[in-house]
Amino acid sequence: MLLLAAAPVASALGLPVPLPRLPVDLPPPVQGTLDLAGSELRAVRERALLREHRRWLEADPRGAPAIRSEVVAIAPTEAALGRARDAGFRIVRESVLAPLDLRIVVLRAPEGLRVRSALRRLAKLDPDGRYDYNHVYLGSGATGADSAASTSLAPAGDGAPPRVGLVDSGVDASHPTLAGVDVRRWGCGDRALPDAHGTAVASLLAGDARGRARGGQLFAADIYCGEPTGGAVTTLAEAMAWLAREKVAVVNVSLVGPPNQLLAQLVDGMQRRGHVLVAAVGNDGPSAPPLFPAAYPGVIGVTAVDPRDRLLPEAMRGDAVDFAAPGSELWAARSGGGQARVRGTSFAAPLVARLAARELVLPTPGAADRVVRRLEGQARDLGPRGHDARFGRGLLSGDARAAWAAPMNED
Repeated sequence: MLLLAAAPVASALGLPVPLPRLPVDLPPPVQGTLDLAGSELRAVRERALLREHRRWLEADPRGAPAIRSEVVAIAPTEAALGRARDAGFRIVRESVLAPLDLRIVVLRAPEGLRVRSALRRLAKLDPDGRYDYNHVYLGSGATGADSAASTSLAPAGDGAPPRVGLVDSGVDASHPTLAGVDVRRWGCGDRALPDAHGTAVASLLAGDARGRARGGQLFAADIYCGEPTGGAVTTLAEAMAWLAREKVAVVNVSLVGPPNQLLAQLVDGMQRRGHVLVAAVGNDGPSAPPLFPAAYPGVIGVTAVDPRDRLLPEAMRGDAVDFAAPGSELWAARSGGGQARVRGTSFAAPLVARLAARELVLPTPGAADRVVRRLEGQARDLGPRGHDARFGRGLLSGDARAAWAAPMNED
């Protein structure tokens, strides 16, 4: 069972392991094994990342990766920064995120001081200040090795949303599934660095399964840029500021990681300005602790079901779950052409975000509650009646499954 559960992570790491089909009602011991395996497999991925890039990354007390020796100061006072400099900290960079009324300063800890100790030292120097790790956030799904060629066939299920945002890795804007979509990029110094995860999510978010030109705009922020320090919360902050500046009402975030004070501030700032955030809840298993940003209040957290509307065994459960959507046996765009089979909550979230984008054209204070109510009216209740920890308020985008359930053929 551990080998079966390992398939999504193995695919994410580029290993040629086919995605398994798992039974629905697993015996408790087996489900427990999968539960443990889900969180352990993400930990394996994190440990591999830390080991391969130890020069740039270090682990926080939970084992989550963060930028080595960097501390994020949130809206620090000049007096606090002065005390930090006197204690041996060095200012690496500073960002003023005007659309979010937020200033962040990245500090370099003194030589030989781990971030954990640096945070304790700063807490003594500035008891009222807010400091945290510069955490790195990872995708919450896997693309498979299977592929098929692209062509134009029958109409897809639902239409592309008119305007939607994406925070992920790079997107292959030339892929046929994104035909006619105005893809506006941010990050990487204006370099286009397409990636498997970002391209797959983008196709489900704004594309058409049969390659028909659908129009609309996709604001795609690449926070990875192919770098070992990619996915840092400080880069995510700058991406969110860009989306706020562009007045993108609905933003899909298929990334997961630990709680972080800057991330919480970003979520709060975006929501107060009327943006709606949709995020994957993660694949760490039913009993795993919550992952963020999906677990923050107000974020629309999305879990994943299989073609028979059964919750994926690796999908997380709990208060963070607002809706379920198809998240396995789907074919999404593959960077460079063709399609890849995808599985995980990463690929369920964009199907919900594209529905949310139909409900909200421009950011509007209080919009999140209204959008959730509108989506709830479209959802099909699964599991116990009403809102539950497995399926949230019910299944959305069931009709989209038919569009993305088969690869495109050459003829």
